[in-house]
Amino acid sequence: MNFSFIPTVAKSATWYTLVTLTATAILFLSFEPTVSHSGFASPNTFTVSQQILGEISFLVTTPNVTMNGAINGLTGGTATGSTQAVVQTNSATGYTMDITFGSSTPAMLGNVTGGTGIRDYAASTTGATFAFIASTSAVFAYTVSASNTLDVAQAFRDDGTLCGVSTGDTANACWRGPTTTAVRIVSRTSAATNGATTTIQFRVNVPNNPSPSVNADTYTATATLTAVNQ
Repeated sequence: MNFSFIPTVAKSATWYTLVTLTATAILFLSFEPTVSHSGFASPNTFTVSQQILGEISFLVTTPNVTMNGAINGLTGGTATGSTQAVVQTNSATGYTMDITFGSSTPAMLGNVTGGTGIRDYAASTTGATFAFIASTSAVFAYTVSASNTLDVAQAFRDDGTLCGVSTGDTANACWRGPTTTAVRIVSRTSAATNGATTTIQFRVNVPNNPSPSVNADTYTATATLTAVNQ
């Protein structure tokens, strides 16, 4: 019996086995590259995200205002009073604050007699008048200041002569009357994590022998402040 073909078959089998093993190793390394790096895995980077919400609040309830004295209804006089609003916010772009007065015109009405004896102060076309200007009627007005001058809204800024222009903030200079529509009094552009204070000063002026006449009564106006993050 002739077995001369066996070495040839054995060589073919050996060659086939080597080719198969080599191809398998190449495929394995292509899918598992870390095996060729001596056991060192490629960096695996990921992120962790946490959303922080913006908050805004009044630190304390804005106090009611009692004007600093009674006014004679016939011979007239002037009374003032003020209140403060303290707003806290973590908004990096700050907040705005608006003021509105009730739903009636005028805003200040007699508790018993109602009436229109104390009128809303007439503002200029720019929204406020520089320095309080008395008239022949009794009027109710307000002005705004802030612990940070730059917080005061443009309507209450002045150039020393006019309101609503420039960047000045002359104390108790820019007066306007109450309105049932919102008026911007603060426009802050930075956070106030420790609280930002706004002062609103009010003034009632009754001239001598006012027209219309002012009934003897206690007069009240209701104001609402609204603060919103920018």
